[in-house]
Amino acid sequence: MTTDRTRWYALYVLCAASLMIVLDATIVNVALPSIRQDLHFTASSLAWVVNAYLLTYGGFLLLGGRLGDLLGHRNLFLGGIVLFTLASLACGLATTQGFLIAARAVQGLGGATASAVSLSLMMNLFTSVGDRAKAMGVFGFVAAGGGSIGVLLGGILTDVLNWHWIFLVNVPIGVVVCVVSWTLLPATRPASATGRRIDVAGAVTVTAALMLAVYAIVNGNKDGWTSAQTLGLLGGAVALLGAFLVIESRVAAPLVPLRLFRLRNVATANVVGVLWAAAMFAWFFLSALYLQLVLHYSPLKVGLSFLPGNLIMGVFALGLSAKIVMKFGLRAPIGIGLGLAAVGLLLFVRAPVDGSFVVDVLPSMVLLGLGAGLAFNPVLLAAMNDVDQSESGLASGVVNTSFMMGGALGLAVLASVAASRTHSLERSGEGRLAALTGGYHVSFFLGAIFAVLAAALGTTLLRTRGFQPHGEPAAADAA
Repeated sequence: MTTDRTRWYALYVLCAASLMIVLDATIVNVALPSIRQDLHFTASSLAWVVNAYLLTYGGFLLLGGRLGDLLGHRNLFLGGIVLFTLASLACGLATTQGFLIAARAVQGLGGATASAVSLSLMMNLFTSVGDRAKAMGVFGFVAAGGGSIGVLLGGILTDVLNWHWIFLVNVPIGVVVCVVSWTLLPATRPASATGRRIDVAGAVTVTAALMLAVYAIVNGNKDGWTSAQTLGLLGGAVALLGAFLVIESRVAAPLVPLRLFRLRNVATANVVGVLWAAAMFAWFFLSALYLQLVLHYSPLKVGLSFLPGNLIMGVFALGLSAKIVMKFGLRAPIGIGLGLAAVGLLLFVRAPVDGSFVVDVLPSMVLLGLGAGLAFNPVLLAAMNDVDQSESGLASGVVNTSFMMGGALGLAVLASVAASRTHSLERSGEGRLAALTGGYHVSFFLGAIFAVLAAALGTTLLRTRGFQPHGEPAAADAA
């Protein structure tokens, strides 16, 4: 029997696993120059150290979520963490380019498998609205702040030790998570999953569609957005997605029941997640580039610059966000949080070439930390609130996929816009730093627009039925 204390210990284990996986999407960025020099990567091939992880992580989220529903969430979670830990060890021991890229791809597969079911495990552990909101606050802080923490940790490990340790640090954490998870996480197999077959055709088509789309996105800047390769890959992804929809409408046991997207909160929360992820990637990656390339911050100093936002995000996500959700519902925190994020991005639009941290960086970091801490919890709650428990793994896979795809697409588009504006300014006679800053300004403005659109959709389309503020449990939860 799961006690109240055991449930919270289990949540902390899930958060440790989630943090480890989220960190690996960003911790490598600070170490890329060292990896390039050590393993003799070229400028173009170095991108695959990041892209290999992104491709497999995005491509297998939906399949991982459904497998968790059919085969057991704990089993899939443990399998994903074991695979991720072994791949991290391989990355840390890599001495050749091909070995490191292959290990990163396996890392993405393990991370996708564990991430797709971690939200489901949490939702099953916490069934009342109050506890679920508090647990989501903890989980949301880890998911929202992990990327920024990755930059800081990557800078420290690379400066103090070497780049191998950004991967090796996962090994002891992964071992502890596996051992403790076996004890704390409930081993349940949904009754509805017994005897059902896996939708192989649906799994193959949707996974291939996602991987083609991500591949086209991450290589769009290099190959050209109107090139035959980029358009062909995107066309192939659309064709595969169409085939997937046809398959799901006809098979008896679909991988993704299309009726799921007829739930307003699920559909709205996923659209909000796509737009918000695009805005947050504008903050995280473009502001890091501004600090490093324009203000000439060291990698470690870049990571330290994100600390104020991380600390504020932690305070709100761990405590205040859950209380605000219980008092005011889902719409207000989403609208206010994303509105603050938009203002933070707009402040970056005026950041000058010779900017100072206190005047030109810190205010934006504070506002973005507040916005992320407020909004992440209710966005996830809205996505999961309308879903039946038997399909919680699928829903969490959809949510994670939406965030990843929104972030990847948003980053690719914003980086392309920034590069185009920079080149235009350079041709008109602007200096290199002024041109870079001008390019970032345009992308920060577009990111603010994404945040405003997400806030508008969240506050107008989300329904609060089934989620009662003021601490009153919903009818389903009370039952």
